[in-house]
Amino acid sequence: MALIVQKYGGTSVANPERIKNVARRIARFKEQGHQLIVVLSAMSGETNKLIALAKEMQPTPDPRELDAVVSTGEQVTIGLLAMGLKAIGVDAKSYTGGQVKVLTDDTFTKARILSIDDANIRADLDAGRVVIVAGFQGVDAAGNITTLGRGGSDTSAVALAAALKADECQIYTDVDGVYTTDPRIVPEAKKLDSVTFEEMLEMASLGSKVLQIRSVEFAGKYKVKLRVLSSFQDEGEGTLITVEEDKNMEQPIISGIAFNRDEAKLTILGVPDTPGIAYQILGEIAAANIDVDMIIQNVAHDGGADFSFTVSRGDFAKAQGILESVRQRLGAREVTVDDKICKVSAVGVGMRSHPGVASKMFKALADEGINIKMISTSEIKISVVIDEKYLELAVRVLHRVFNLDQ
Repeated sequence: MALIVQKYGGTSVANPERIKNVARRIARFKEQGHQLIVVLSAMSGETNKLIALAKEMQPTPDPRELDAVVSTGEQVTIGLLAMGLKAIGVDAKSYTGGQVKVLTDDTFTKARILSIDDANIRADLDAGRVVIVAGFQGVDAAGNITTLGRGGSDTSAVALAAALKADECQIYTDVDGVYTTDPRIVPEAKKLDSVTFEEMLEMASLGSKVLQIRSVEFAGKYKVKLRVLSSFQDEGEGTLITVEEDKNMEQPIISGIAFNRDEAKLTILGVPDTPGIAYQILGEIAAANIDVDMIIQNVAHDGGADFSFTVSRGDFAKAQGILESVRQRLGAREVTVDDKICKVSAVGVGMRSHPGVASKMFKALADEGINIKMISTSEIKISVVIDEKYLELAVRVLHRVFNLDQ
């Protein structure tokens, strides 16, 4: 008998029939003697509808009240699944994040989990019940409903698995595992049997939508055994995200090609080349809770410098306004922007022992006439910013060049 945490995404619970399918899957696991904690997202598209409703009332919704609104989506699915399980003879009980209690900080819409009280869950598991928990949400010390940010149900599931020392955390979604790249762009993409936490973390941070980045961080930190599976297939082992590198991990050198369309680049030209200038530029960006990705600084012969960085497109307009005020304060020459860019990345732990990956990647892009605007590297990844119109071509070329279709 194992303690298993299962998470089902929005497409898996998109309507009553799919929720009934989830109930039947859970019942099969229960029949095998497993204890189950099930974490649910809202129905597919429901969170977007709730956000749209909030914006009809207030163009920029109050964060506290927005969390109160969007958290209702998961409350619907947990109640419906509990009913679906009871209807087929499986005892179940649903909990909101606040009822558990999943304690978070008070950063509304982007809260971080501080602790989980597992007493109620353990009591229900011991009583033979399936425990169903609303993903994506928690409660702060003052009792306010908080949400963890988009994709936060993955984080909820991994955090629960860590808190209860579950044997495995299974993430059920609309794909049957982690692929070498998006099969919609490269039909020859292959499903990976396993991938390291390091690689998965890079892929998630670089645009892979299979797992939310914070959930991978949580899983790696607490050594949670994580598996990605399809809720629409009854068979298959999915992809296991592992702590240890596979014995054959040196082959292939690259495990996947990740990409992200959600990128915008801002440049402030002619800033003073003096100590602390990066902080003066990015300090206000950080204070506005805007995440910065890639950064480049070029020093000119006249003693000035050009400073470029990328943000998500959702933060683009806000960042542009802040940067313009910084420009005026510093006496910089100009702010330029580009929201028609994307990021393409090659990821693989094999890079550690194989030189020449960067030059191979750059040559492949150059041969296709694709200009590189920015470059960022780590021990196991190389990312480039290019014009968005070249995204699919770049992904296909790099997938082929690194033999990921073999």
